[in-house]
Amino acid sequence: MQTQPQRLAPLTVLLLVVPPLLWASNAVVGRLVRDMVSPLTLNFVRWVIAFVLLLPLAAPVLRRNSPLWEHWKRYAVLGLLGIGLYNAFQYLALQTSTPINVTLVGSSLPLWMLATGALFFGARISAREIGGALLSMVGVLLVLSRGEWQQLLGLRLVPGDLYMILGTIAWAFYSWLLARTHEPKAVRQDWAAFLMSQLVFGVAWSGALAAGEWTLTPAHIDLGWPLIAAMLFIGIGPAVVAYRCWGTGVQRAGPQAASIFMNLTPLFAAVLSAAFLREPPHWYHGAAFLLIVGGIVVASRR
Repeated sequence: MQTQPQRLAPLTVLLLVVPPLLWASNAVVGRLVRDMVSPLTLNFVRWVIAFVLLLPLAAPVLRRNSPLWEHWKRYAVLGLLGIGLYNAFQYLALQTSTPINVTLVGSSLPLWMLATGALFFGARISAREIGGALLSMVGVLLVLSRGEWQQLLGLRLVPGDLYMILGTIAWAFYSWLLARTHEPKAVRQDWAAFLMSQLVFGVAWSGALAAGEWTLTPAHIDLGWPLIAAMLFIGIGPAVVAYRCWGTGVQRAGPQAASIFMNLTPLFAAVLSAAFLREPPHWYHGAAFLLIVGGIVVASRR
């Protein structure tokens, strides 16, 4: 497990930029289809699609003699945190909050990562990492205040923002556990097998949550081509592709440095919201982008 800041190669940067872009897209699409499908059901269908897509690539990992089953407790926890809870909280958040707000709250991840690493994983946190995280958070606050710092004094969190805080904490634990490499190389070195090892449990967790949703709430799903297209997109891009890039990026850069890249998500969300939700970007989005990138550079330099 890497706990020291690492110099980032161009390929590592690309791997860590792709997930925020796709996850920002996921937030926008989740907001667009919120009236078509219940949030926990959307999460379940998303991961069923990802499971089917990965099955031809990773079917051997499900066999009885697979090393997966010797470490099933670890993968069950990863599936719960990274697939079941995080995405469920995000889709719940999008019922009452906007994509930009959801991704902004999610951008508190670097601070949660530092706290989680120090309290539960024995990580040594450097002053440079703290400085980089705080610099990026200033960029997030700039967007949140719309360029007027006085607005922060009157800020009120809606239920969706609170859901996203819980999801971000779950993701912090997931990322730290992801960085641990004691499982068999046969699983770790095969990205499809590694993701499938989490998916086989994550689908079960998300299915249980969806079943509870249909039992306890007026759940619904209005199937049509717009919803089918949205489900296919979030099942391929934000699920399979983003998780593939994130897993590799965390291994290369370490969880602390990688977490700073998550602060690009609200910037991407702002651009996509302008394009699809008619929420135009402003000058402070550009200023925040510079602050966030500056935080990434500070945290990742030796």
